[in-house]
Amino acid sequence: MSQPPQSQQVRPPAVAGLFYPAEPARLRADVEAMLEAARPAAGDGAPAPAALIVPHAGYVYSGPTAALAWARAGALRGRVRRVVMLGPTHRVGVRALALPGCRAMDTPLGPVTVEVPPQIEALAVTGLVVTRPDVHAAEHSLEVQLPFLATVLPGADVVPLAVGWVAPDRAAEAILPFLGSPDTLVVVSSDLSHYLPQTEARRVDDATIERILALRADIDHEEACGATGVNALLLAAGQRGLRPRLLGAATSADTIGDPARVVGYAAVAFYEE
Repeated sequence: MSQPPQSQQVRPPAVAGLFYPAEPARLRADVEAMLEAARPAAGDGAPAPAALIVPHAGYVYSGPTAALAWARAGALRGRVRRVVMLGPTHRVGVRALALPGCRAMDTPLGPVTVEVPPQIEALAVTGLVVTRPDVHAAEHSLEVQLPFLATVLPGADVVPLAVGWVAPDRAAEAILPFLGSPDTLVVVSSDLSHYLPQTEARRVDDATIERILALRADIDHEEACGATGVNALLLAAGQRGLRPRLLGAATSADTIGDPARVVGYAAVAFYEE
């Protein structure tokens, strides 16, 4: 495994205490409780997933839905050595897929080692992948997945790609080399619709989920904030012959949110046929 040559720093958490607990014991208890609640659904004989779509809001809102996906990844424990993770940029724009340029990303549960595999280094030569610590500094879409990763797949490295303004077929180039590899899990971090009334959000999200399950890579950013990563995964899954399965869907109003203005979430797993 190669490490980013330009930096040896550790990226500190940006949203600990905001999106999830900053206190290690409480965070571990919360993550384990959500995973435990999700495990009965995971124990249905399904094989280990090759890829996941996972929401990335605060744990009080989307944590139970995220746990449905991460509980499936438990079948990969001891086998997977890296998680290639794509999540949207919310704060700093970039016309590329951005790496953080650090050797690890810290969490209250301890650091997760960052890996830059040769396949990603090759994409850096083309300009598709860049090193931009500023893009990652305050970004939550990847960070909120790390406590789940550290709990479910301890010892696995992360390849953290913050997805900016790139075409989905280009972003798929970062997924295809790893999709279906026995030692790699692909995770796309994305919420669904934003700030619609509950009834309207469910209608919009149901239509989006239907297209995801049909591998239709035409999701837009009003329908999913991580649409580029989602579409990239759908394109790559189609090429690799993977089939998606809906694990669960919800909105923020299903937990503690206001039903007049909700955010939608879905957990989807992709399996080899």
